[in-house]
Amino acid sequence: MVAAVVAAAWLLLSAAAAVQREQDFYDFKAVNIRGKLVSLEKYRGSVSLVVNVASECGFTDQHYRALQQLQRDLGPHHFNVLAFPCNQFGQQEPDSNKEIESFARRTYSVSFPMFSKVAVTGTGAHPAFKYLTQTSGKEPTWNFWKFLVAPDGKVAGAWDPTVSVEEIRPQINALVRKLILRKREEL
Repeated sequence: MVAAVVAAAWLLLSAAAAVQREQDFYDFKAVNIRGKLVSLEKYRGSVSLVVNVASECGFTDQHYRALQQLQRDLGPHHFNVLAFPCNQFGQQEPDSNKEIESFARRTYSVSFPMFSKVAVTGTGAHPAFKYLTQTSGKEPTWNFWKFLVAPDGKVAGAWDPTVSVEEIRPQINALVRKLILRKREEL
């Protein structure tokens, strides 16, 4: 009798494990730039460009301008830039979260979601960045690495800062277009 109960319990556990979906980017949580814990689940169903940003980098002006233009053109219903300040590379994001937000909003009129400063590499890396690195096979080596995340939370591409936002815009547009067409079909 006990053996039958144990066997049934194992069957239920293995069936439940099979039903569980694979982890993806939107399963993580992050603290936003104002200190509130946010589930990245709120971005599921839209395309995201996840970027480690820095205020004092040679790539700052070019990238912030292009990222804001992308957000203006495509967001926020089908697309969002998700910015994660990082001070790991050249100590180029030394300010507080409040100062970082003020700089980005004042200088670039940033309207995309910004998160608290995080580590993006190494043992102290934020779990979402560990996921991005593991699944893309690419680890950030400088500021303004860009990870394109599909509506299902899977990584669709990763680029270093020498690749401009304009160069990857066709891939972003294609994912957003595919999302919009799928939503129209569901109507």
